[in-house]
Amino acid sequence: MTAVSPEPTFSRWSAVTAIALVELLLIALFYDTAAAMVGIWWRSETFNHAFLVPPISLWLIWERRHTLAGIVPRPTWWLLPIMVGLAVAWLLGELAAVNAVTQLAFVAMLVLAVPLVLGLPLALQIAFPLGFLFFAVPIGEFVMPKLMDWTADFTVLALRASGIPVYQEGLQFIIPSGRWSVVEACSGVRYLLASLTVGTLYAYLNYHSLKRRLIFVLVSILVPVAANWGRAYLIVMLGHLSGNELATGADHLIYGWVFFGIVILIMFAIGMRWREPDLVYDAAAEQAAAVFARAHTQVKPLALAAVAVLVIAAVPQLALSRLNSPTNVATPIVDGATLIQTGWSQLDTPPADWQPDFANPSAILNLGLGHNEQRVGVFIAYYRQQGYERKLISSQNVLAVSNDELWAQVNRSGRDLVLDGQAASIRTGVLRGQRGLMGSEPLRLLVWHWYWIDGRWVASDHLGKLYLALSRLLGRGDDSAAIFFYAAEDVPDGAEAALEQAVAATGGALRQTLEATRARR
Repeated sequence: MTAVSPEPTFSRWSAVTAIALVELLLIALFYDTAAAMVGIWWRSETFNHAFLVPPISLWLIWERRHTLAGIVPRPTWWLLPIMVGLAVAWLLGELAAVNAVTQLAFVAMLVLAVPLVLGLPLALQIAFPLGFLFFAVPIGEFVMPKLMDWTADFTVLALRASGIPVYQEGLQFIIPSGRWSVVEACSGVRYLLASLTVGTLYAYLNYHSLKRRLIFVLVSILVPVAANWGRAYLIVMLGHLSGNELATGADHLIYGWVFFGIVILIMFAIGMRWREPDLVYDAAAEQAAAVFARAHTQVKPLALAAVAVLVIAAVPQLALSRLNSPTNVATPIVDGATLIQTGWSQLDTPPADWQPDFANPSAILNLGLGHNEQRVGVFIAYYRQQGYERKLISSQNVLAVSNDELWAQVNRSGRDLVLDGQAASIRTGVLRGQRGLMGSEPLRLLVWHWYWIDGRWVASDHLGKLYLALSRLLGRGDDSAAIFFYAAEDVPDGAEAALEQAVAATGGALRQTLEATRARR
C-alpha cells in the first residue's frame, strides 16, 4: 500500500518549528558541554561510533513522520519539575567537573524537551529514537577496571587449562615464553560499547516484542565480553607459539578488531532467524488522524512551553557565571612542618622513588617520615581552582598507569580506620617495582590513600564529587587534596604496622596542615 504524506499546514509546521528552535537553543546554551562530547568522539576510538547516533536518531524519527502527523501536539506541563531537576544536575556536574553528569543531563534535557513541548503521546511514538540519543554520551569507561580484571582472570584460567604454567599478580602474568599484562586496550570496553549501540538498534529494527528486544540487547552485552576473553587468550597463545613474533604491537589490535567483527556478524546472522515481519501500515487511517490533529493544534501553548524550557535551561548558566568568580586564586603551598612535630622525623629522601599519577595538582608535598626503624612516605596532591584540566577526582588519576615502566599495581582493596579521632574508610593498594636491583626481588609498596574535601575524609569518588559540588555551591571554594601514605613491605614489623603507627601519630597534624593551606591567601 502506498503511503500518502499529509499535506503540510501552518499548525503542523509550527510544532516542528517550535521543537527545532528549542533543541537548537538548548545546544547553544550548553555549547561547551556539546563541544566536549564531540571532542571525546573525535579523540577516543572507544566513542567514534557516537558520530552516527544523532543522524540515526533523526532518521528513525523521520520514519515515524506519518504517525506523528496524526497526533495533536499538547505540552506536558507536569514534566517541568523534572526539567528543573536536570538543570540542577547539570549545574552540580559542572561545579564538580564531572563530564558524565553534565553530558547526561544535557542529553536528557534535549530528550525531555520533546514530550514537554509536544506532549507525551507524541513522544511515546518516538521513544526509541529519543532514547537512542543517550548512546551519544561518551560514558562507560568506568567499567574498564572490572573488565580488565575479568579478562586477566579468564586468560590465566584458559592458559592453565591449556597446560601452560602461569604466575599471576593482578593484571600481570608470566608464562615460560614471556611476560604479559592486561592494559586498557585489552579491557574490551570499546567492543562492548560499540556492540551495545549496534545491537540495541538491530533489536529495535528487527523485533517488535519487548521480550525479544531485551534478549538481543542482553546478548549484545554478553557476546563482546566473552569474545574479548577469547581474543585475549588467542593473542597470548599466538605470541607463545610463535616465539612472540605474532600478536604483538599493531597485530595485537588488528587481530582484536577482525575477531570482534566476525563474532558480531555471526551474532547478527543468528538474530535474523527470529526476525519478526514488518507491521502493516494503514495510510488512510493515519491520514484521517492527521486531518484531526491539524484542526486541533494550538500554537500558543507550544510557544509557552518552549519559552519555559529555555528559561529553566538559562538559569544554571547564570548561576554558574556567578559561582565561577574565584574566591582564592593564590598558588597554594603545602608546608609539612606540622607533620614532623609529631615524633616522626623527616628523612633525607622518601622511602621509595614513587609518586601517584595524579595530573596537574596545584601543589604537592612529598616527604619521608621515620620513627625508630619505621620508614613511611607521605605524598599530598593539593588542588585549587579545579576544572576539566585540573581536578582531584578523575578516572585518569591512579596509583600507577598500566604502561608505567617502574611500578605496577597488583592489588586494590579498602579498609576502615580512625583518622584524627574520626572513623573513616580509605583505599589500599599494593605496588610492585617492575625490576629489582642487581637481580634482587622487586620492591613492593603498601599504599593507603584517601581524599580531604571540605574538611571531610572521603574515599568514594562519587561522594567526593558530591562534596566538591556542594562546597562550591555554598561558596566555600573547591580546595581539596589526595593523601597517600606508603611503606615498603620489607620494613620491620611490616608495612601495615608502619602505616598504622604513622597515620595514628600524624592524623591531627595532617588536618591542621590542610586547613592551614586552605586558609593561606
